[in-house]
Amino acid sequence: MLFTTWIAFVIAGSLIAISPGSGAVLSMSHGLAYGLKKASATVLGLQFGLILVLVIAGAGVGSLLLASSLAFTIVKIIGALYLIYLGIAQWRAKPQAESVSTAGMAAHPSFGKRVMTGFLTNATNPKGIIFMVAVLPQFINQKAPLLPQLAILGVTMVTIDSLVMHGYAALASSMQRFFRDVRAVKIQNRLFGAVLMLMGSLLFLVQPGHRA
Repeated sequence: MLFTTWIAFVIAGSLIAISPGSGAVLSMSHGLAYGLKKASATVLGLQFGLILVLVIAGAGVGSLLLASSLAFTIVKIIGALYLIYLGIAQWRAKPQAESVSTAGMAAHPSFGKRVMTGFLTNATNPKGIIFMVAVLPQFINQKAPLLPQLAILGVTMVTIDSLVMHGYAALASSMQRFFRDVRAVKIQNRLFGAVLMLMGSLLFLVQPGHRA
């Protein structure tokens, strides 16, 4: 895998991880409710779920790469439209700061339960699988062995997501007023919605012989 390709994936993976989703909401919720140290168990579970999603997505990459240019174009369009759809949904989403600031305040669940909660949050999210199936092929070299590339991309994505989720948990635990402010949450939704729509628009420019 070329270093430039890896850097491009790091940038894309960072945008994907930073964009608020169920994992981010869970990390913030547990960061507020239990503190950063205990929220680390939740983040660990999220990564187990992400690994499962990557395995499922990776299993379909080979067939996608062997498909015709028409199939690639269809997948590219679906992926681009899906990203734009997510961006629009994020832009229009109503602030839910109350649910983040008040979740799970009654009792602290066990380490295993926090890990399982994180795992199920990512593993049961079909959007994550669709998202990865659409994105991963853009960074795969057809002429190089597939498994090493998937391993590199998988380790990179898990590392990035782990750091970002810990960042969300830390930020939530130290800046509770920010996350409880509806106006600030609305600005955040529109910012990341715009990023997702931009990513989707850029996917239309990708060609089968010139993948990132």
